[in-house]
Amino acid sequence: MRRTSWTGDALRGAIAGGVGVWVMDLVTTGLFSQQSEATNRQEEAAHPNGKGSVENLVDLLAGRAGLDLDPTARARAIQATHYALGVMPGAIYGAARGRVPGVGMARGLGYGLALFAVNDEWLNSSLGLAGPPGAYPTATHVRGLVGHLALGAITDTGIDVLGG
Repeated sequence: MRRTSWTGDALRGAIAGGVGVWVMDLVTTGLFSQQSEATNRQEEAAHPNGKGSVENLVDLLAGRAGLDLDPTARARAIQATHYALGVMPGAIYGAARGRVPGVGMARGLGYGLALFAVNDEWLNSSLGLAGPPGAYPTATHVRGLVGHLALGAITDTGIDVLGG
């Protein structure tokens, strides 16, 4: 087995993580389009400030930095933050995979599950970026889980494709 550098593995993980976010968006958008109106209303009612977690994060950070983002800049910041939330953990995953026992198990599905559990089910609500998990319908949790499993699998596969 050839040994690769930490930085090269992190770079491959970051690139693969970005692709993983794109695929996750395709998966979750498809699942969202199948939800009932009642489920959509319950999900919307659970969002603090009537916004999703990434929008709330951008607004929080802009406010703390004293920035007044115009609608175009805000939309770009939301998109960049969304992708950064896949690229940065992807870089860490890429560097740790093959070096830290257990990282990379189940071809990225464990990574996707961990991101879902930590980010969607705990951290976002703990920071006030999302409502409490119990406020969301089951379909929201299932969509998030399936999306993050796709993200994990694509990130892991992408690292391999890129030579990791």
